[in-house]
Amino acid sequence: MDYKLNLDWQSFLDSHWQKRPLLIKNGFTRFIDPISADELAGLAMEDEVDSRLVSHKEGLWQVAHGPFESYDHLGEENWSVLVQAVDHWHLASAALMKPFKVLSEWRMDDLMISYSVPGGGVGPHLDQYDVFIIQGEGRRHWRVGEKVPMKQHCPHPDLLQVEPFDAIIDEEMEPGDILYIPPGFPHEGYAIEPSLNYSVGFRAPNTRELMSSFADYLISNELGSYRYSDPDLSFRDNPAEILQGEQIKLREMMESLINDPQIFRKWLGEFISQSRHELDLAPPEPPYEQDEVYALLKTQQETLYKLNGLRALRVGNQFFVNGECLETTCYEAADSLCRYDSVNVENLGDAIDDVNFIALLTALVNSGYWYFND
Repeated sequence: MDYKLNLDWQSFLDSHWQKRPLLIKNGFTRFIDPISADELAGLAMEDEVDSRLVSHKEGLWQVAHGPFESYDHLGEENWSVLVQAVDHWHLASAALMKPFKVLSEWRMDDLMISYSVPGGGVGPHLDQYDVFIIQGEGRRHWRVGEKVPMKQHCPHPDLLQVEPFDAIIDEEMEPGDILYIPPGFPHEGYAIEPSLNYSVGFRAPNTRELMSSFADYLISNELGSYRYSDPDLSFRDNPAEILQGEQIKLREMMESLINDPQIFRKWLGEFISQSRHELDLAPPEPPYEQDEVYALLKTQQETLYKLNGLRALRVGNQFFVNGECLETTCYEAADSLCRYDSVNVENLGDAIDDVNFIALLTALVNSGYWYFND
């Protein structure tokens, strides 16, 4: 199903993105849930799927992590099941991500879906990323506060909350309504009746994550082996002092690596294209031969589909898939692989007759990253 979002994107970017929260009433007209509560509960019983159960009673909060074997012990109030990266496992749900890709696909993270009974929620909290919360079946009461310094506390080791706050948005959301919340705005939502909520989250790496990943990249690729030297060393008044010129030279050694465009682009592509969650990989058995892939695309006019949740991104003229760089000179065809959810002989153009590109494509198909719809 195609979901059409009722939103003026340019106005939204100017006035709200990373600035102010926004409630979009009837954001999706005549919204139809892509998944049922039973299907979501079933996903939370799978080993590969990241899920949790949050409940509260008389001010005491509990958090359990999946996979879950049963829900029979739960009552009819005050609990929620939350499942991460449902777009990786459920094709119909993945369609909810498409309307938001106009913002920036590399910034998109995953689709988290929650099912809550009346009173169910995770309490007042802050997120450090942008999120669009789509109301599915049922109704849910949402409150959003102003972005001000707030102390956080842990009512449970796996739960971070903030103190009560004054609301600048205080509304009941109905199916098709969408709530956008930028980073740092406190919010809380509680189900009024059994409800499904869909959260489209956006990545926001911090400097520590970037530096740590970049250092790992240097180590794994044996880069940065140039060693400090000081042939112009002279006597100094204070042997314990690191002189200003020495500090500058050490900093320049580090900066030379991060300022190298080739090193930076390669690291960035590998880092940002890695999925944070398991992918529903199903490599074909037996694996395809190159001539089979060529025949399916060229002769039989078949379509090749990208795996749900796969991160395929472009950095300059380099292309990255799930943390790996694609070695190819067929830039337009590689761009189509990254840009579109499915490709055919028309999208791939002359690259279809390039034996090296077909070899690359065959390797991607045999890895389970792209697939033919049997």
